[in-house]
Amino acid sequence: MPDGSQSEMNVPIKQHLIDPEICIRCHSCEEACPVDAITHDDNNVVVDAATCNFCMDCIGPCPTGSIDNWRVVLKPYTLDEQFSWTELPKQEDIETGTGNGTVEALEDDVERLLAEAHQGAGGRARAPDSAAKPTVNMYSRRDPAIATVQGSYRLTAADSDSEVRHIVLDLGRTVFPVLEGQSVGVLAPGAAANGQPHAPRLYSVSSPRDGERPNTNNLSLTVKREPGGVCSNYLCDLQKGDQVRLSGPFGSTFLMPDDPATDIVMVCTGTGSAPFRAFTMRRQRTAGDRGGRLTLFFGARSPDSLPYFGPLQKIPDSVMTKHLVFSRLAGRPKEYVQDRMLAEADSLAAALADDRTHVYVCGLKAMEDGVERAFETIAGGAGLDWPSLKARMRDAGRYHVETY
Repeated sequence: MPDGSQSEMNVPIKQHLIDPEICIRCHSCEEACPVDAITHDDNNVVVDAATCNFCMDCIGPCPTGSIDNWRVVLKPYTLDEQFSWTELPKQEDIETGTGNGTVEALEDDVERLLAEAHQGAGGRARAPDSAAKPTVNMYSRRDPAIATVQGSYRLTAADSDSEVRHIVLDLGRTVFPVLEGQSVGVLAPGAAANGQPHAPRLYSVSSPRDGERPNTNNLSLTVKREPGGVCSNYLCDLQKGDQVRLSGPFGSTFLMPDDPATDIVMVCTGTGSAPFRAFTMRRQRTAGDRGGRLTLFFGARSPDSLPYFGPLQKIPDSVMTKHLVFSRLAGRPKEYVQDRMLAEADSLAAALADDRTHVYVCGLKAMEDGVERAFETIAGGAGLDWPSLKARMRDAGRYHVETY
């Protein structure tokens, strides 16, 4: 990082920043940073310009692309400035001369630094053009929203080795606007080993914007109990009437297009199904079977460990094509979502070639490589160049990946 003397000479510098609108506060970047340049407060996760060495180790783990943002500045933004942001500042025009006294040299430096800045993990993700404008960062750990547990229902069989629960949270008179695809932070009680309060844990909302039932002020979460998991066990143990502290909403790109004519391809495993339940309910309420085509590839070990297996069966085929894929069925070979995608190559290739199609991938990080390879194979078989097609879809707000 250039030191203060360089800034005083009006030499532009590149500063690494995190987009607070997109960041879901999962802290994966903070854990990955080898020089402890990333920190957070109750509001934002930020990068210390004096410590960051541009090693890029934080880029890969970020599930949203919020970490891959940069500005060329003459004076770095301070931590306090970054903590106060609700959105990134725009790239300002820099018109002062450099140390050698020429504006032209400064412009060359700016172009070079901007080119370097966008060599990260594919650039900033975009929301669909038709998506509704999201509200973000309305509530924080310091000033949380209070919700009341309205119900908690086990989604997986009682004898299944995977306990997944559907938890409905009543917001009462609290204004908490949330869109399909956004997340909320859950603030578990107690403190971590270092004595500090537990960091918020992020959960995708699994209900549409108007609630579990139309025009109800509540939201639902899909939670898997993890051995030793502080927040998952806290949530799964909640009883009706218990209160929960929430922060957020978070996320402004993994959003559903509001155009009911769009086709949507959804690929998920486990609790990655949460936002797609919200997508499906929204589409059913707004367009029924007159909207664009929904296609779901949903992977689990077996039917009794697949969340929402029963309700999925009730969605009409005229609304959604369902591919429920199981990897642990007795007497049958293992099948994963990427295997079923390859088996449906013709229909997926047609979807990829159609500029009305939006693609969403959500679930465990381990699924990402297999899904990516499947898309590359399917596109290649249809004479499409997947890297360039994916880049165009991403730039148009039609390709989204959120893995954890």
